[in-house]
Amino acid sequence: MRKIDLTNFQVATSETARDINRRVMLNLIRQHQPISRADLARHSGLQRSTVSVIAEQLIKERWVTEGAIGHVPRGRRPRFLHLNKERIGVIGVVIRPAQTIWGVANLNAHFSVQESFPTPKDPEQFIETLCQRLSHVVKAHPEISYEGIGIGLPGRVDLATQKLVFAPNLSWRGVDLKTPLERAIGLPVELENAANACALAEVWFGHHSVSNLVAVTVSEGIGAGILMNGQLVRGTSGAAGEFGHVTIVEGGQQCQCGNHGCWEIYASNSAAVRFYMQATAPQRNGKPLDKVMSPTFEDVLRLAEQGAPKAVEALQQMAHYIGIGLALLVTGLAPDVIVIVGEVTRAWSQIGPIIEQTIRQRSLTHAIPHIVPTDPASQPRLRGTIALVLQKHFSAPEIA
Repeated sequence: MRKIDLTNFQVATSETARDINRRVMLNLIRQHQPISRADLARHSGLQRSTVSVIAEQLIKERWVTEGAIGHVPRGRRPRFLHLNKERIGVIGVVIRPAQTIWGVANLNAHFSVQESFPTPKDPEQFIETLCQRLSHVVKAHPEISYEGIGIGLPGRVDLATQKLVFAPNLSWRGVDLKTPLERAIGLPVELENAANACALAEVWFGHHSVSNLVAVTVSEGIGAGILMNGQLVRGTSGAAGEFGHVTIVEGGQQCQCGNHGCWEIYASNSAAVRFYMQATAPQRNGKPLDKVMSPTFEDVLRLAEQGAPKAVEALQQMAHYIGIGLALLVTGLAPDVIVIVGEVTRAWSQIGPIIEQTIRQRSLTHAIPHIVPTDPASQPRLRGTIALVLQKHFSAPEIA
């Protein structure tokens, strides 16, 4: 039950009802397309006249198009409706410390344009670079009706100011991405933590019809996007879900957030590289050499796929710590599904059993969720940014 907050509420108006009916229609068309107006009336319970008015509005706004003419035994032959997935576009941006990926997708999150560039360390330089690239693509494809820009961030966004509060792996604090981008591109911008965006991607494009789900992103850091009872858990300020900065090793190594022993220090891509470096660093008089060329996580993955023992051990150590953190989530939240997002899922045959065994050993509840690795080729982070924009049109409106 959701209690009505009498200090901050909004009464339902006729406009609210129209908005709800419009979203119901969009979702029914999305689920059953191609579909006739008569079938929409039957599925929704709305009057045919109401359905026709909404349908005409959606056609005018280019959300929906009319397609083939149906065959009926008698009476007027229906025109089938379907989403205008080729003419409605959404721009998605995923920001990571080393690289930023952006693309233009249709309503099914199929990308027609996709590019990447090295992420500048200076946020102002980053904003300037991104504005230039997105302005160019919008001008180059005037046939597309752009609905907005979704941005996935390796940090948390303040719900009130819509500013990036802090992204430890980017070393950005209090950055306003939304205002300059909206001013330069002329499109609404939706900002969200990358893990939250991945959780929303599972709702809109995934195969898991569950109300309690956690999406865990494993990259330079670790994030958790939490869906409980079908609602994204953000907390009052938007900082909920920072499990990557929960201490799992008392007095452990210092994290970029300033804390010690954080989960992401031991279970991230960077941790696996560190484990591998420690295991393979040449020794001189019993001490590691100072100057050793640092491999990338991709290098460690490739070596593990080739069977290199030290690389395999590094991934196994990483998997053990991933399992420790996931056991906390299982015990505290009891989700039905935990979705793992990240390049490490390529080595799932090596790490999956270790993760699941660690969860079983450390979580004493009977709520053992289904652990699902995502395919990196499906680009869950980028699809999540598309979901950020689509939910503004397809999800139920916020009414206190």
